[in-house]
Amino acid sequence: MTTTAPETRKFEAEVAQVLHLVTHSLYSHKEIFLRELISNASDACDKLRFESIATPELLAGDGELHIDVSWDPDARTITVRDNGVGMSREEVVANIGTIASSGTRRFLEAMSAEQKTDARLIGQFGVGFYSSFVVADRVTVLSRRADQPAGEGVKWESDGKGEYQLAQVEQAERGTAVILHLKADEDEFLKSWELRTLIRKYSDHVAFPIRMPKEQDGKPGEEWETVNDASALWAKPRNEISDEDYQSFYKSLGHDFNDALAWTHNRVEGSQSFTTLLYIPEQPPFDLMMGGRDERKGLKLYIKRVFIMDAAEELLPNYLRFVRGVVDADDLPLNVSREILQHNRQLERIRAACIKRVLDLLEKLARDEPEKFATFYKAFGNTLKEGIAEDQANRERIAKLLRFASTKGDVAAQTVSLDDYILRMAVGQDTIWYITADSYTAAVGSPQLEAFKAKGIEVLLMFDRIDEWMLGSLNEYAGKKLKNVAKGELPLDEADKKQQEAASKAAEPVVKKLKELLGDRVSEVRVSARLTDSPSCLALSDYEMAPHLARLLREAGHDVPDNKPTLEINPQHPLLKRVEAEGDPVKAADLANLLLDQAEISAGAQLPDPAAFVQRLNRLIVG
Repeated sequence: MTTTAPETRKFEAEVAQVLHLVTHSLYSHKEIFLRELISNASDACDKLRFESIATPELLAGDGELHIDVSWDPDARTITVRDNGVGMSREEVVANIGTIASSGTRRFLEAMSAEQKTDARLIGQFGVGFYSSFVVADRVTVLSRRADQPAGEGVKWESDGKGEYQLAQVEQAERGTAVILHLKADEDEFLKSWELRTLIRKYSDHVAFPIRMPKEQDGKPGEEWETVNDASALWAKPRNEISDEDYQSFYKSLGHDFNDALAWTHNRVEGSQSFTTLLYIPEQPPFDLMMGGRDERKGLKLYIKRVFIMDAAEELLPNYLRFVRGVVDADDLPLNVSREILQHNRQLERIRAACIKRVLDLLEKLARDEPEKFATFYKAFGNTLKEGIAEDQANRERIAKLLRFASTKGDVAAQTVSLDDYILRMAVGQDTIWYITADSYTAAVGSPQLEAFKAKGIEVLLMFDRIDEWMLGSLNEYAGKKLKNVAKGELPLDEADKKQQEAASKAAEPVVKKLKELLGDRVSEVRVSARLTDSPSCLALSDYEMAPHLARLLREAGHDVPDNKPTLEINPQHPLLKRVEAEGDPVKAADLANLLLDQAEISAGAQLPDPAAFVQRLNRLIVG
C-alpha cells in the first residue's frame, strides 16, 4: 500500500502540549471524539459538494456523499470514513501536524485553568481531531484529495507522543479515513449500540447519511444502514422539532457541551425566500475576542441546502459575532463567492433580517425571561455595546438592551436599563447622568457624584473598559441627553447659581494662590458645584477623554495627547482652609500639589511623578 518510505516528523511544541492536555484532561467526556470526527467528515463532504458545482468531475461517479462509521472488535479499531474532498499532503501537515497559532496559546491557558472540566473547549480552536487520543493510543489517517490521482494518497500515523509518520500511498477512493486503535480500557466503544447512541446524540442532524454496518453475531456485517436523521433540521416545520432536537443540533453545530441559551427559527417567503436558525450561546467561546473580522465563524451560509461558506462576517455585524446558526437561501447564485457576497443586495436583505431576528430574541428575553437575559448580558454585554458605534440604524434598539449599575443600588450588578432610569427621573429632569471609571469601586466612590447624591439625582455607574468609547456614539436616548457628571459645567437653577457665584467670589484668594502654586500642572482652578465632602476633583471638557481611558491607551502603546486638567475645589473643606492659611511656601506647594494628585488618582489618571507624590505626602505627615 505504501509507495514511499514513511517520513518521521516532530509535532510543533505547542501541539505536543495540546495533545498531553487533551489526553489527560477529557476522560470524563471521552465520547467527544466521535462527534468531532463526524463533524470534520461532514465539513469535508460540504466542501466537495460546493467545489463540484464548478467542477462536477470531482464527484467521479460517486455522487452520493456519506460518512461511514465501522468497528472491528478483533483489531480493536474504530474507523470514521468519508467520501468528501479529502486532503493533499500539504493539507494533512497543515491540518494535523500544526494548530492555528491564533488560538493555541489561549487554548493551552484555558485548558490548564479549567483542568478536568474543559471538554467544551474542544472544537473552538481547531483541535477537535486530537480528541481521538483520549480513547486511542495510535491514530492512522488515510486521505486523498478529490482532484488528485490515486497515487497521491497520504498516510499519517501517530501515537500522540511527539512525532508522526507521513507517507505517500496508493488510495483508490477520494476522501479521508480516520482509524483509531483503541486503548486497552476502551472496550465500550467497540459495541455497535454505543456508537449508534452517540451518533444519534451528537450528530443526528448532520446533513449527510451516517452509515454503520448491521451487526451480526456481535460483529459488523456486510450490509450498511443509515443511523442518523440525515436531514437539515432548519428545513423542517417548527412544530415538528422538539427543544431537545434544537439543543442537539446546536451542540453539533457549535461544538459546545452546554445548551444554547435561546434560539429563533424563521422562514421568510416571498420574492426572496430564506430560512434562519440562530442561537444565542450560554457562555462565550474562548476565542470570541480573538482574531480579525475575516476569521469570524459561527454562522453558516447554505444555498438550497448546499453549504457555501462560513459567512458570519457577511451575515451579521461584528457586534453580534457570538451568534451561532445557519442561513439557507433559495435564490442566491450558486457560484457565489465572498467578493460577490459583499456586494449582493439580496444578501443585504438577509443580513438585515438576521440582525432583526437576533435583536427581537434579545428583547423577548429581556422582557419575558430576565434571568436568562442576565446570563446573556454577563457573557456578551460588552460585545453588544460595540453595536452602539457600529450599527446606527439599530442604535436605539441596542441601547434599550444595555444594563448598568446605579447610585440607586448598593452593588455592582448591572441591572438598570436606560428606560428604568427615565422612569425614575425627577420632574423637570431632562438629562441621563452617568459617570465612567475603571472599576465599580472607583465609580461609586467618585467625589464628582457628591452633589448629585445630595440632591437625590440618580447617576448610572459605567465601569467597563468599552463604556467611555461607546458613549462617544451614544449622546441621546428616547429624547434625553446623556451627560457625564465629570464633564463640562453643571446646569444650575437660579438659587444654585447665586450660591455658586458667592462661593467663587469668596474663594478668589485661595483660587489665585493655587493657580500660582500649581503653575503649568493645571489649565484652570475653580470652585466646584460638584463637591460637598471632598476637597478637590478633576473637571473635564465635554469632548475630553476620561483620564482612566487615556491611561489604558497609553499602557497599550497609543499616543495620547497630554491635556492639562481643570482642578475644582471645595473651599469649605479644612484642607483648602489650610492651603489658604499656610505661610510656608514649601508646605503650601506640597498641599496644593497633593490636592491635584488626589483628584487625579480619584479620576483614574496616572500620576506624572509618583515619587514626588510620595515625598510630598511624607513631608506633610512628618512635619
